[in-house]
Amino acid sequence: MRLVRYQYKEELPRYGWVLENKVGPIEGNPYGEYRRLEADIPLAEVKLLAPAQPSKIICVGRNYVEHAKEHHAEVPKIPLIFMKPPSAILNPGEPIVLPPHSQQVEHEAELVAVIGRRGRFILPEKAQGYILGYTIGNDVTARDLQRSDGQWTRAKGFDTFCPFGPWIDTDFDPADALITCRVSGQLRQMASTRDMVFNVSQLVAFISSVMTLEPGDLIFTGTPAGVSPLKPGDVVEIEIEGLGKLINPVVS
Repeated sequence: MRLVRYQYKEELPRYGWVLENKVGPIEGNPYGEYRRLEADIPLAEVKLLAPAQPSKIICVGRNYVEHAKEHHAEVPKIPLIFMKPPSAILNPGEPIVLPPHSQQVEHEAELVAVIGRRGRFILPEKAQGYILGYTIGNDVTARDLQRSDGQWTRAKGFDTFCPFGPWIDTDFDPADALITCRVSGQLRQMASTRDMVFNVSQLVAFISSVMTLEPGDLIFTGTPAGVSPLKPGDVVEIEIEGLGKLINPVVS
């Protein structure tokens, strides 16, 4: 099932589900008990919003060997984690804004796990039971600031630097799916999720040993090689096989 957050006409945003290019509302809490109502609104007539409202966004650095190599960095022996603020969240289709502070803002296409229930010290073999589903993310990064600061918070934390969506797929299998990123039609990134250094279950276990995971929290699982600068007028299109596409334009 594909879960969305959407706005229809002048109504308040709400959760829904997608069936054959139509959207139906959900009554209740998608992280608990809920009821699906009839899917009768054409998908083209709703505004899709970022499909989760996380308390925190945890990201994983250098989780693909080739991406670590392109930055002349060692592959971590344990997951390298950092965070993006929820204020960086951007809806599908809305523009990534290049800040004046940076001269080198880059895309990072990623598979994102959405936590479905509260957990701490989760065992790897139990991890999938704590995941609601998966979505597509772009860990937009001011690369020059990342290098100059040492710490990554500023480089990763600008408003609009966390696009994700367009929905959460509760049936998606993360084991071996192709991730591609095109910028204005040009292929920039391509790899399979099987190339991750640490798989999703290992990441959930490691992160939950550090902090309690809450329903709606996001885990950005790392990006493949091929990251490159963005400029005003670009359109970033990230596709994950079996999951869909996330598209965002770029403005100054």
